[in-house]
Amino acid sequence: MPSRHPEEIGYGHVVESYVSRMYGGLPRYLVLNSGRFLSPRWRHTTRFTRHLLDDAAAITDEELEALLGYEWRSRLTAGWLIGVDRRERFRTRIGDLLLASEVCYSGGAYCFALARFGTHADAEILTAYLDRYLPRTDLYYDQPAALGALLRLDARLGTRHADRFTEADGLWDHWVKGMGRLGYPSDTPGELHRWTDAQCNFANGWSRP
Repeated sequence: MPSRHPEEIGYGHVVESYVSRMYGGLPRYLVLNSGRFLSPRWRHTTRFTRHLLDDAAAITDEELEALLGYEWRSRLTAGWLIGVDRRERFRTRIGDLLLASEVCYSGGAYCFALARFGTHADAEILTAYLDRYLPRTDLYYDQPAALGALLRLDARLGTRHADRFTEADGLWDHWVKGMGRLGYPSDTPGELHRWTDAQCNFANGWSRP
């Protein structure tokens, strides 16, 4: 589906309001993508987090749809805002976007949102994504983020969806070898699980009751 600038549908303010606001010389989308806000050494964390929490609560569904229909920076930011506010009504929408993988970077935000929702339905979406993209040993998309999110959900739900991906000489091992041939570094499943936990625990710590 072709992207549309929010201005075309009457929401021209959303990029400036939610995506490109600056923190420590960096726009919000870049801070989110880098995970810089998780570092205790980053002195802008408190301001960044308060604004993120406020915007996640205030943004309307229509504004989120305008962001999700645009390019990767907007979609990435929308995914985070949806996840922070746990807007589960967007589950199908972000699941479809994750599986389509039309643009770069935003998939990690969708995986974060699904991990935050925390249900069996979210695990099914992540499993479907890994079934589709782990066999593609020529593509580095959002496989690590999806596996990390699925491992978190398995741990919380008492399920074992990730087992068949992470078994010895399974799909994950084959994908990692393919990425190694292409020059991409890879984290272990345990490291990916811990990274997703860090993201979700960060959001849990700042969420309203």
